[in-house]
Amino acid sequence: METPIERIRLSQTAKEQLIRLKRITKIDQWNILCRWAFCRSLAEPTLPSPIPIPQDSNVEMSWRVFGGEMSDILLLALKQRCYNDNLATDTETLITQFRLHLHRGIGYLAGDPSIKKIEDLIELATKN
Repeated sequence: METPIERIRLSQTAKEQLIRLKRITKIDQWNILCRWAFCRSLAEPTLPSPIPIPQDSNVEMSWRVFGGEMSDILLLALKQRCYNDNLATDTETLITQFRLHLHRGIGYLAGDPSIKKIEDLIELATKN
């Protein structure tokens, strides 16, 4: 599936939050933590706040690296979420919504005091 999102660059704040998450979960790859964060944000019923997010860190990855084997599924999840939120699914909207969801999810995971190890992420994902 062709993706409108070619490259992903994180904010410095998100980078620092991911460094903390890497330390406590022992998950070494940025892309895996970013997938968890993206899905965490998609699970929220509300729209992410439309705030400007700087691309001021040196953490950058392609969409394929971010999504791995799940890249097509994650793109479909993003498009479905935009549709559910009554948003367009054009390239610009998808890029904007992806960045907002990714950064919100990173903030949620980094700010969750119950996440102390990888098993806590699994428990979070399997609740309900």
